[in-house]
Amino acid sequence: MANQVFGYQLLLDLYGCKEGTCDDLSLCYQFLDEIVEKLGMEKQSPPSIFRSDATRFPDKAGLSGWAPLIESSIVIHTLSPKNYISVDVYCCKAFDSEVAREMCRKFFNPSKIDDQYIERGLDYYKTDSTYHTMTVTRNTSEEPEVVLSRK
Repeated sequence: MANQVFGYQLLLDLYGCKEGTCDDLSLCYQFLDEIVEKLGMEKQSPPSIFRSDATRFPDKAGLSGWAPLIESSIVIHTLSPKNYISVDVYCCKAFDSEVAREMCRKFFNPSKIDDQYIERGLDYYKTDSTYHTMTVTRNTSEEPEVVLSRK
C-alpha cells in the first residue's frame, strides 16, 4: 500500500470536433452514459447535462455535463464557438486511458486530442508525515516541466 495512490485523473482537450457535436445534448448525454460502462466504472445516478446561456455568455456557449460515479466522476464541457470539448475522468481505481480517448474519437471526431494523466492522492495511504508536492507547469517545449519537492 505504501506506493499506492488514491486516484487517477485523465484530462482530455478535444480540438476541431465535428460540427454540431458541441451543441448535441443527446450525443453528449449518450457519451457520458456509455463511457462509464466502457471504463468499467459504476454510476451513482444517471448523467446530468445542461446548456449554457449563449446570450449571456456567447464565448461559453455549449454544454456542461457530469456523470457521478461510485469511484468519482466524469465531466464534459463543450464550447461551440471553437468546436472544443474538455473531458475530465477522475476515478479512485486504475482505468484504461486509451479507451477514454477512443470513446472521444468515436463520439466527437476531433482533429486533435491533448491529454494529461495525473496520479492523485500520492500521500493518501502513507502513515508517515514525510509528504511531498508536485507541480506541473507548461513551458515552451512539448513536455511539461515537473518539479518534485519534499516538505
